[in-house]
Amino acid sequence: MNIVTRHFPLKRLLSGLILLFLFSFNLSAQEGDAVNGKKLFNANCAACHKLDKKLIGPPLKGINDKRSNEWLQAWIKDNNALRAGGDQDAIDIFNDYNGMPMMAYPQLSDQDINDILVYTDDKPIEVGSSDVAVVQEVDPLVGVGKKLFNTNCAACHKLDKKLIGPALGKITDKRSDEWLKAWILDNNALRASGDQDAIDIYKEYNGMPMTAFPQLSDDDITAILAYTKAGDVKKVATAGADDGLAKPKTSSDWMSYVVMVAILILVLWIYLKSNNGFLKIVSTIFLILTGTYVLFNTLMNIGIDQDYQPIQPIAFSHKIHAGDNEINCEYCHSSAKHSKTSGIPSVNVCMNCHKSISEYTGPTTGENDKAFYDAEIQKIYDAIGWDAENLKYIENYEQKPIKWVKVHNLPDFVYYNHSQHVTVAGIACQKCHGPVETMDELYQYSPLTMNWCLDCHKETNIDLKGNEYYAKIHDELAKKYDVEKVTIAQLGGKECGKCHY
Repeated sequence: MNIVTRHFPLKRLLSGLILLFLFSFNLSAQEGDAVNGKKLFNANCAACHKLDKKLIGPPLKGINDKRSNEWLQAWIKDNNALRAGGDQDAIDIFNDYNGMPMMAYPQLSDQDINDILVYTDDKPIEVGSSDVAVVQEVDPLVGVGKKLFNTNCAACHKLDKKLIGPALGKITDKRSDEWLKAWILDNNALRASGDQDAIDIYKEYNGMPMTAFPQLSDDDITAILAYTKAGDVKKVATAGADDGLAKPKTSSDWMSYVVMVAILILVLWIYLKSNNGFLKIVSTIFLILTGTYVLFNTLMNIGIDQDYQPIQPIAFSHKIHAGDNEINCEYCHSSAKHSKTSGIPSVNVCMNCHKSISEYTGPTTGENDKAFYDAEIQKIYDAIGWDAENLKYIENYEQKPIKWVKVHNLPDFVYYNHSQHVTVAGIACQKCHGPVETMDELYQYSPLTMNWCLDCHKETNIDLKGNEYYAKIHDELAKKYDVEKVTIAQLGGKECGKCHY
């Protein structure tokens, strides 16, 4: 009877731990959150997938109707292991896409993946009234005019203030549409005809001629004039609206830590309170193994800075530049095609555009308003010495370098060459850096570990298009390894000296 009484608390504690484990399991299997799934999809999947059409990978809308949740969980976390296990569907997909491997996402929890899968169902996301962005109806003609204005006029004109030429906002209130069309099509011909207004404007701007635009149709010019009359429509997102910013990844992994702590408390309780020698021995072995595992895992994660997101001296948004304005990555990081490093663009590169763009006209949020973005542009001017009012560089100005904080760091003993991957292999920037076009603040997307690099080398086939040199080597290696397609690893991409010398 004493034995039963003595061990009754142990049974109760074991029962409680079992219930706690089941509770945590149920939490991980609960229905997904489509709002969080959209954020995770944009951060992890959007570089290669769309919902409604093929991108690099297949469209993912309705993928839940084609595959089981269990299979999708295994595929997303480690599709390579699934294929290596002999899963025929995984093998078929790999072959359908010419041996192009999909990145593994072991960092995503079951709940994260459930959220993404719910979002791929593409059902309307229920939001409260505070989650809806303010949308203003706009005449479609104004939208067309804005595009034409940005393409043809924005280099010299703004709507609200003088740039190289005069401000054009409400210009239709000052000149007739007929005169403006004649001026835009060929201002030189208008001046040659003796039109006094055209002659006066030419003299006012010191004989600086304006480019003629004979290629513009009457409809094009009508659209441009409609835009100068209506101006820019401000898009203001209310609190709670999805602003497209890169958000920290959320996970339910904390439940695993709760269970581990509870088990550790149980082991310590057994060790201190129980008189059962066998349980004490088992508990001691368990503590040693657990401590070794935690220590080893901690040491292996030293130097892995995935999700690292430092604060930069200027709030440069990749979403605005690479996403909204579709500026090619290699315009700013021009040396990525030709050298080891991708390069940090000089302020002169920024000024190629920002000589004419002195203020922000895009959508704002409650956190960052127009004044915030305008102040960030002013930081560029302060660095290089640009007088935005007089549109010229300040003489004898002592320039101040912008002290950008490096995000991606490899150890000194690792050799990595951007040109070899970007130019020779033709790898897209998003393969390693993630969907930068969705990131307001850049963060380290990939782990950048040796295992991560080797996995890519082992799964990436050699591109033989237009390369007779590699074609010859490929045929020889294909016979040697008895395969149809040779990977980078079989070409030597696993040799230590390739990256460490």
